[in-house]
Amino acid sequence: ASPCCCSFCAHMAVLQALVGHQYGTASLPAQVEVSEYQLLLQEGQQVGVSTRELERVYQRDENTIPPSYCLRPAHRHTCCPQVIVFTEEMKAKEDELRKVFQTTVSLCVHGGLMTPERAQSYYRSGERYCMYKKRHILYFQASTPDQRTPTDGQLFSELCDNFLPGLITSSQLLVYTTATECDRRHGYTTARRRGYAKSLCQQVYSDLVGLIDSLDILESSEASQLGDALSREQAEQEELCDIMSRFYDIVRPEEEKNPSDLDDPSCITNLRDHKSNCSLDPHPEPTTREPVSDRNQDDSTVPCPDPSGIIKPDICLSELKERLSSFLSLLPSTKQPLVLILDGLDHIENNFGSQIIESLPSPLPPNVKLILTASSNRTHVLQAITPQGSQPQCVSEGSEKEYVCVPLGLVNRKQCVKMLASLLDSSGRRVTSGQQALVNQALNSCCLTLYARLLHRHTSLWHSDSDVTESSIPDGVHSSVSALLDHLEEKHGSSMLARAVSYLTLSRTGLTEAELADLLCSDEGVLSEHLQQGESPSSNMRVPQVHVEILLLDLSRFLIRRTVAGSRVLFWVSRHFKLVVAKKYLGTREVRKEIHSAMADYFSGRWAYGSSQPLKSGPNMDIAQMELHTDRQSSSQPFAYSATEVARLNLRQVSELLHHLQGSNKWKELEHLLMYFGFHQAVVRAGLLGDLVAMLEGEEGSSHSRFSREKALLASILNSCACLLQSSPLQLPTVMEASLLPYLEVFPALKGYVRDIRNERSKRGGGLGVALSPAPSSVPFVQCLKFDAKTKGVSVAEAAGTERGIVAEVMDDGTVWFWKGSGCNVVKLLLSCEQKELKFAGVKSSGQFMLLSTQCNKLFLWDVTGPEMFLQLQDPLKTEFVPESSQQTQIEGFVACQKKLFMWWKDESFVSVFDVSSETLTHFQCQSCVTCLVCSSNGFYMYCGQEEGTVSIFDTITGSLLGTCSNSNHNAVTSVFLCEDKKEMACVHRTGNVTLWDVTAKTKPPRLVKESFTGDTSNNILNTDYSDEIDTLLVCHSHQVTLWDTCDWELWDQFLAPQGRAFTQAVLSQDGHLFLALLNACPFVLVWRVSTGHCVLSLKANKQPRTLLKMPSDIICVAHDGCLTAWDSETIEAAGTAPKMGCGVKEVAVERTGEWFYTTDGSETVWRWRLETGLPHANILHDGPVEKLRLSPNDIHLVTLSAGEIYVWQTETGENILRMSGSRATDILITHNGNFGVSISERWLSRVWKLVNGSIVCSIHSYLRDAQVSPENTFLIGLRRGDLLAASLWSGAISKRFSCVANSELVVAFHTISEHPDFVVVMAASGAVYTWKVAEETVCRHFQLPYMFHCQPQHFQMSSNGKYALLSTHNEVINLMDLSQVRLCSFKAEGPVIKACLDKNGCYIAYISYPTTLEKSCVCSLHARPVLTVVRLTDGERIGSVCLSKNPSTLVAYKRQCVFVGFEDGSVGVYSISDLAINGEEFRCRDNLNGQLKQCPFERTPSTEALRSSFISVKRKPNN
Repeated sequence: ASPCCCSFCAHMAVLQALVGHQYGTASLPAQVEVSEYQLLLQEGQQVGVSTRELERVYQRDENTIPPSYCLRPAHRHTCCPQVIVFTEEMKAKEDELRKVFQTTVSLCVHGGLMTPERAQSYYRSGERYCMYKKRHILYFQASTPDQRTPTDGQLFSELCDNFLPGLITSSQLLVYTTATECDRRHGYTTARRRGYAKSLCQQVYSDLVGLIDSLDILESSEASQLGDALSREQAEQEELCDIMSRFYDIVRPEEEKNPSDLDDPSCITNLRDHKSNCSLDPHPEPTTREPVSDRNQDDSTVPCPDPSGIIKPDICLSELKERLSSFLSLLPSTKQPLVLILDGLDHIENNFGSQIIESLPSPLPPNVKLILTASSNRTHVLQAITPQGSQPQCVSEGSEKEYVCVPLGLVNRKQCVKMLASLLDSSGRRVTSGQQALVNQALNSCCLTLYARLLHRHTSLWHSDSDVTESSIPDGVHSSVSALLDHLEEKHGSSMLARAVSYLTLSRTGLTEAELADLLCSDEGVLSEHLQQGESPSSNMRVPQVHVEILLLDLSRFLIRRTVAGSRVLFWVSRHFKLVVAKKYLGTREVRKEIHSAMADYFSGRWAYGSSQPLKSGPNMDIAQMELHTDRQSSSQPFAYSATEVARLNLRQVSELLHHLQGSNKWKELEHLLMYFGFHQAVVRAGLLGDLVAMLEGEEGSSHSRFSREKALLASILNSCACLLQSSPLQLPTVMEASLLPYLEVFPALKGYVRDIRNERSKRGGGLGVALSPAPSSVPFVQCLKFDAKTKGVSVAEAAGTERGIVAEVMDDGTVWFWKGSGCNVVKLLLSCEQKELKFAGVKSSGQFMLLSTQCNKLFLWDVTGPEMFLQLQDPLKTEFVPESSQQTQIEGFVACQKKLFMWWKDESFVSVFDVSSETLTHFQCQSCVTCLVCSSNGFYMYCGQEEGTVSIFDTITGSLLGTCSNSNHNAVTSVFLCEDKKEMACVHRTGNVTLWDVTAKTKPPRLVKESFTGDTSNNILNTDYSDEIDTLLVCHSHQVTLWDTCDWELWDQFLAPQGRAFTQAVLSQDGHLFLALLNACPFVLVWRVSTGHCVLSLKANKQPRTLLKMPSDIICVAHDGCLTAWDSETIEAAGTAPKMGCGVKEVAVERTGEWFYTTDGSETVWRWRLETGLPHANILHDGPVEKLRLSPNDIHLVTLSAGEIYVWQTETGENILRMSGSRATDILITHNGNFGVSISERWLSRVWKLVNGSIVCSIHSYLRDAQVSPENTFLIGLRRGDLLAASLWSGAISKRFSCVANSELVVAFHTISEHPDFVVVMAASGAVYTWKVAEETVCRHFQLPYMFHCQPQHFQMSSNGKYALLSTHNEVINLMDLSQVRLCSFKAEGPVIKACLDKNGCYIAYISYPTTLEKSCVCSLHARPVLTVVRLTDGERIGSVCLSKNPSTLVAYKRQCVFVGFEDGSVGVYSISDLAINGEEFRCRDNLNGQLKQCPFERTPSTEALRSSFISVKRKPNN
């Protein structure tokens, strides 16, 4: 038999074998016992057979157990075809040796010296199979017997009757057997062989498909996905603890007395009460004893470091400290104590491990136990955890120390020697006494169990006659690993071995066997190494699976299998293997980049689906130097293995791809991946939302990123919705679509992200999407930075920002921190003077300069455009005007202009000018204390505002005073603005008044042009903000914000602070349409729209806001504790200027095409919106509040009712063609043909009039409540005193009446049916359901509704085809009536239903409900928001749901598969329904995974009474 292929499906091995009638050639046995070998030689020599050649190829080895003759290495077969190339002469000699060997074996059998059973082992090697219990791989080697050996038939019979049945029975394998007949004339032709192989492959394929279909794949519901992620993480952590526990022998006297202690968690938490002696386990196979593990470890989500190496933490130090602090304060309790295991902290760079330990409280809180591991040669972590001035205490009996050091015992030399002897014996080897002495000497220098295991692999290659010296034994673990790799290179080939260990080393979480095989098959060097000389590669060439398996067998003792992301992966047993491989094979950055690139290509699926890969090297390629392309048959790598919600996520790709893109510097591909919705969806569904946010916020590759702000926006949205997405990951598409739509014009690169969401929805076959997102109420931040935990209790003294986006914060403890922009962290500045660290007092900025002042009156200047160097300004306060003083003087501000700094101080009357180029300092003296300053653009003139209302003008070149001016009230000047093009200077005084001066003549005093008063006498101007681009000045008082038009310096508008609040700061937005303000004791940054005066946004800051900094592209909020929150200025503009009406939307009318729709909020304005742009394109004004809004069926006319007057508008032009006064109408209707209007009045006459000219057709004297126009435009049907009446639209007379006189029933609701114009469905107060044929006045009573299904008139709706009717909504229950199948339908919503609407076409029902399934600890605003849900009526299948960002006021389900929602804040949202079942394709109920149809929610009968009453016989009213 020969192996055909070996495939792997999960943890099951599939064996394919072709069993034929003839055997091939057997190889020489690799090992023959001494006694048998000598017997064979003796028998051969007695009959004259020459055994000289046989003696030459075998050598005696006393190191085997038992001693044997072994085949010399030159005659052994290797895995690598290029290691030995067999010539014809060598093959002939081997055939001759084989004949000699088989002849001597036959002689021994005939002489009775050897049993036939034993002889068969030399005739064939079929019994030399390898059954590795982990993988179930079977290898066959066949042989051809000569005429004195058993016949082919006998061997075939033995194989089929004995060997294979025994193997199948013991291993429980699935086997198919077929028999083929051979044509004796032609034998097995190529066609027959190909047909047989094809049929076998088809059978295997069908079996694999069946096995995949039979897997228990749970539906990817939100709850199951969350549970799967948590249970998967818990299982993986428990398995890791199990693996770790097998490395040690734990000996405790208490456990020997009472073994049940192993099941008690106290054996982990109370280590100080036991004396432990731990040593490495010398056994090569895992033991069966109970592993000691922490049962409550899933309470902590701190990731356990990979034991195979060091992984850089994904979170910053401050965030990790914050999480640990949260765990210690929230999680532990007496019933559920917290056991915190911190492993590998001593391997983290930059001494972070010690800082983490130091941040933990001392002593630890109650019910908290800490287990910390550290290497004996890295004591900095131990020093951090022990009390000050004390040494770590070893645990002892009865010890009550708070911090206890438990040393793990090390094995001695004797134990290592014993372990090595045990390992050699288990592999059938031993060493001579001389060799043992050298081994003992080596173990004296390195007494580690890993070293002993490596020596076992090394010594097992020694023969008894091997020349072994001290230099032959590797001295240490790293040398032993290197020697092992050298040996495996000789056996498997250098390329294959180097690539295999490199792939394992550079993988993030390990590799599965199938992944490793695919990677090796995709490697050029490995493939070329497996090509024989003169052989051409095939189009689908792969490395034989046998060679991969043999390599893994050779590495099996140093690899561990662990479950990661649902897959069994291989990783190194010790980090030393990674270190040696990195030094030996990954020494250069180029090599590491190449390996990462190959793995990135594999996990991205670049070479899948038959894509050909170039093969450039090999033994045959140097002749033509041509590039060949071969299909390596790599596995496909989709993010999910199904396009529906029932999908298996590709967690291996999620965990590996990003790591290798970073390692290969494929920044473009990495950025594309991070901005691809499919990747986000896979990560979120895998329960790794936090990892995704960390990836988007990561700094790696930020210098190469073109879309750093886009990634920051995505991270912010995901972070703000984390609570919802963690519990409901299927909400990701709608959450992201709704959140991104308002900002697509600001971030056009994200249009592809939204497009991916919609494409994914189409592939899935349906869903609820967002066509128009309502105006946002807030804006996601692009950066949120928290300070180190050590700054707690410290607040910001002053903050400033430069035009380059750099922010500086001076804290009240004298420290200063800098933030250099997006993608950077906050860093601390350390400056020393005379070996003493400086304490800072304040910071100011102007242009590109930042000026720091210290508490010792020193000034340091930093030009942010240059290097990070600070220039000290020498003695800026030593002037002839101010004596030298030891008291601190506060700098009030400075202005940078033309490389000069103009500085002024608090309560000082002079200005210092510092020339940066020459580093010279000059001074200018003013009349009173300087309060503000401005310079001309060329720096020649300086204007100084002063305390007494005076402005002094200086020539900075000559130093002379050119002139002064003063306001009439002598109020202090707070701001001076220079308009050089107009030669004007504007001064803002402390009271808010503005004076305008003409400064054209430099030699004369300024001339007063204008003085404007606000009428405000309070002296409380907080700040000003001037924008010359939009000619606007903002002046912020505590009680109001005033805006000035700087074109003519007129007061434009005033905005009062909310009642009981006061402004603390205000700034203009970039284009001036908005202004942002801080209020006292308000945790939000509020945004007002200038045009309306409404507060349109509330930006949530990280902590209590202190200051707003207006940067070139950002608005930054500085909190009191120093935390920074940054918003993109353009996103604020987009959100703040998004259209919304002044009040809540009351009505929505939609045109037939769905392209245009109209809204009213009860004001004088009706907005006409275009769905494609999402903007209102016309405002239709009225003289009074609009009460009703009606659109003609042909979309030509819009009819509105305002203050009792009726307006008719042309929709195309917006022209008012008719205005009817004095109608006193309360409602208006339009006939279905669009020709007539009906005005309904409660107390006056209702009239029918022509829509074009308003001429009256007739009047209706009776008031008809809830009136509707009949579909054929004949009657006006409505309720009056419990009766249903029909008035003629031509005469106005009541011509038809529906009245249940016999039962005295009152009609509570009715509805006309457009597709059946003759009939009206009537609902009686008793629950009876009728149909009324109006023209013939015939009544048909259909059935009686049960009490719980009684109709609620305010909710009653009916589809145009008459199939479905919405009866009522009660709390969480929605009741429907299906007239087409004569049944009642009831289903439960996710929470109390506040609005419901039936689609006019009878396809869907849309409803809005408040969720009730909230976690007690949930404070997420999205979880408390209403949810819009759309359900298909035919089967009750939920199409989709969307979390609404605000409270709805109206709901309209449009017949063209759109749902319009009006909100209380005046905005409108439009949601599109995508459903293949309704869009013309055949509809099928979705099958569940058990093969049974899902029960339709509408088919659940609410009660037995309802089922009985829904089939009451029809009672007809006899015709008169």
